[in-house]
Amino acid sequence: MPIRRTRGATPRPRATGEVRSPLLALALAGALTGAAVLLFVRFAHWAGAHPVTAVLLALLALPVLYVLFRSMPRARELRRAARAGMTPPAGEEPAPAPVPAQPVLDAATEAHDGLTAVLPPPAPHFTPPDFAALDPDGFEAAVAALCERDGCQGVEVVGGAGDLGADVLATAPDGRRVVVQCKQYGPEHKVGSQDLQRFGGTCWTVHGAQLAAVVTTSEFTAPALEYAEACGIRCVDGVALAAWAEGSGAAPWGPAMLDTA
Repeated sequence: MPIRRTRGATPRPRATGEVRSPLLALALAGALTGAAVLLFVRFAHWAGAHPVTAVLLALLALPVLYVLFRSMPRARELRRAARAGMTPPAGEEPAPAPVPAQPVLDAATEAHDGLTAVLPPPAPHFTPPDFAALDPDGFEAAVAALCERDGCQGVEVVGGAGDLGADVLATAPDGRRVVVQCKQYGPEHKVGSQDLQRFGGTCWTVHGAQLAAVVTTSEFTAPALEYAEACGIRCVDGVALAAWAEGSGAAPWGPAMLDTA
């Protein structure tokens, strides 16, 4: 039968290397000891010529040597413990790392994308405004009111000079930071790709958006829609805005409201 060598069967010719290692260690220790003695002799000669400086250096060196001396046994113990922990006993497999328990979430908490939590119906007294008839400030305030109506927290209108593309800031029902830019354009004035590019350059990096949306009373050009899809920006045109306001269409972060009919 062929002879199978296990990991524990080490060939004896390695005994020469086993003897050589202690000799090298002794030679290295002797060299270090000789160097230490020579340094001490040189220091003693120098200290005789500069006694005050030598005393000050000795006083400064004592705490350092004491700390090093106290830490050396601890370091050796840590190395022994590390070596012992790295090698499992024979016949035993290392214990697998514990898997953290996953928290149990309800359906509302689990829907982090806001696409499964159904929004409540609008209040009976709510009447969608005529967005085209509002002035720019009124349009931004109306969009902010929609955000607040549909569950957003911390809704804030920040549009104006130096807004860097953000008109409405809010926190969605699922916790994401929402940044909205409002474009109140006429039917013949579509939102172009340059508008989206300017907004895309600031909504993520400057305003820290986790959900960015452009809301307009008009429409978007095809290049603008392509850019928005590539960058993950939600586009809400005039038709989608009217549906959102009436409750028959989805908010930028969620589905349509409950049908009360």
